Parts: sequence; structure tokens; C-alpha cells
Amino acid sequence: MKTIGIVTGGGDAPGLNAVIRAAVKTAVGEYGLHVVGIEDSFEGLLGETRVRELKPADVRGLLPRGGTILGTRNRGRFVVREEDGSSSKPDEVYGEALGNLSRLGIDALVAVGGEGTLAIAYEFHRRGFPVVGVPKTIDNDLAATELTFGFMTALDIATEALDRLHTTAESHDRVMILEVMGRHAGWIALHSGVSGGADVILIPEIPFSAGQVARKIRQREACGSQFTIIVVSEGAKEVEGHEVYQDQGDKQSAPRLGGIGHHLSGELSEMTGKEVRCVVLGHLQRGGSPNAFDRMLATNFGSAAVRALARGKRGVMVGLHAANVRTAPLEEAIANLKTVPPESQLVRTARDVGVSFGAPDEDKYHHAEGCDQ
Repeated sequence: MKTIGIVTGGGDAPGLNAVIRAAVKTAVGEYGLHVVGIEDSFEGLLGETRVRELKPADVRGLLPRGGTILGTRNRGRFVVREEDGSSSKPDEVYGEALGNLSRLGIDALVAVGGEGTLAIAYEFHRRGFPVVGVPKTIDNDLAATELTFGFMTALDIATEALDRLHTTAESHDRVMILEVMGRHAGWIALHSGVSGGADVILIPEIPFSAGQVARKIRQREACGSQFTIIVVSEGAKEVEGHEVYQDQGDKQSAPRLGGIGHHLSGELSEMTGKEVRCVVLGHLQRGGSPNAFDRMLATNFGSAAVRALARGKRGVMVGLHAANVRTAPLEEAIANLKTVPPESQLVRTARDVGVSFGAPDEDKYHHAEGCDQ
């Protein structure tokens, strides 16, 4: 192995550039390898390839920088989505990409991304090309790692937003809803809701009843609190309801969630008669400079990924396990999403301090009477 490629895919996340920096410095400085950056995700391997050599001088100053100098895509030709919701991976596309990797002299890949990106990386591995994955997603929903880089920075931003919404909500006696990212996993909503003192947390793993949320608002009013703070994950849904989508996607992209906050706002306004406002945090969660933890974790992952390749490991993903970075099979990492266990300790703690998850059976979790809850 003389040359490795680095590719970043999916949505951007704070820490991507830190991974690139660590991978380049480790590959060149420790193993004497050449590094080629593949631009615009895996799409840079098709047609007129878009690649650039990366040397240590090219990655100076990247540690605190958000985004990715290589560019990224969360749509492309490596996955074709059918009308029935299924997907396929066209052999001709992978064949072209593999041919171009050979022509470029790239012997192995470090693929940095979330579930979709790593599923594509696994197809390269299945076709015999050496790949090591690096887990990236602000949703923190990848299996085979305790944390993904980008999550902690997104959590900081969501918590700060809740802190700011508190003052407006209390000043105006309003119900304020903060919609955060989290397609099928409520980690951002749960952690920021607990950290930011939300009164209601709505996550995909616990279907909610708007009536139960309205009841929580009225209970707070009866106890003298004329405002309520609600944080809702974009993938949350009502009991016997469906997720709310901005659009249904196409052959190159998955359906895009979003809008549950505004939907809930209308329902609660009608049920309670209160002024309800919704703030969609959106891409503010994934932009900007990574915090100290994500810089450290991304650096650790980038270096460990190159080290794994140098030691002959293939088809694996680096991940955080009990404060150590270890590898796990890519197949295991993409097999299932890591979602919030409804009976987890943090959910229990949130309920203990009076947070409602809007579940129809919420009352059974709150045994004390009066306003302490």
C-alpha cells in the first residue's frame, strides 16, 4: 500500500476537516504514504475524476475549521431509490469507480460519513477494495460506536438555543417549540432537552399524543408557570401518525424530514388557546467550528483509520468504546441504527425531574401529585 484516498460523504458535520488533517499527518508522517483527497464525495470517482493530492502543508489550520475541504454530497449515483422505497447499488457505477481508483493508483480508502456513506463504503469492500470507515453524524445514530464526531457540537448549539428560548418564552408567557435534527433517533433532542431544561421532549422512539402535551402545558399553568419549552426531534411522530416530510426525495436522495414542529404548533395553539411559536434549528446544528471534544474525537478517528489500514485491517469502522478507539466490521456498523432505548437511564432521569415525553401512558411515570413535578 503506497497511496490512500480520503472521501467525505453525507451531510457536513463539525470535525470533518479534523479527520482529514489527522489522516494526512499520520499517513505521511508515520507511514510514508501518499494521500489523495476525493472531492464531492464518491461522485468524484465518476466521469472526469475530481481529486487532489494532500500533503501536511495542505491541512494546516484545519483543526478548528467547519465543513470539509473536500466537499460532500448526500445524494448521488451510487444508490438508486425505487418508487416502492427499496434501493439498489448499480454495478456499472461501482465498476467505473473501481476502475478510476486503479487508474489513479489509490490502493485503499478512508471513508468518512454516516449510515449512507458507510453503506457505499461497504459495497467497495464487498467488491474487494480495501476500506476503513470513520463514523460521522450529528444524529449519533451509528451502531458500533458510543459517539460519533459532530454530535457534541450539535448538542452544544441546541442547548444554547433552548437557553435563549427560555427568556423569550417566560417574558411572553408563550409555548416555544424547538425542532432539532434526528431522523430516526432522538439523541440530540433528548440530551439537549435535559441539558437545556425543556419541559417536554418528543423523540421518534416514543410516539406522542398532542393531547398529552397540551395537558402538560395546562398542568404547568395551574402551578404558576405560564410558559412551556418543548424540544422535538424532526423524526418524532404522533401515536398512529406518520413522520412529517419536507419532500419525498428522488432516485438519488432519500425523503427529507422536517415540519413536525410547525404541525405541533398549530395543534397546541388550538388545544390550549396559548400563543405557540416554533423555531427550526436546521443546518445551524451542523455548521461552524467543532467544539473541543469533537476536535479530539475526530483527530483520534482519523489517525486510527490510517493506522488500521497500515496494519492490514479491511472492511472495518473505527469507533469509540469505553474511551478507547477500536474497530468493528462495517457490516455490523450499518446493520441497524442506534436509537434511544425508551427505558434508558437518561429517559428515566428526565421523567424523574418532571419532563414529559407526551406518551399516552405518561401518567404512570409520574407518581407524585402537585406542582413539584
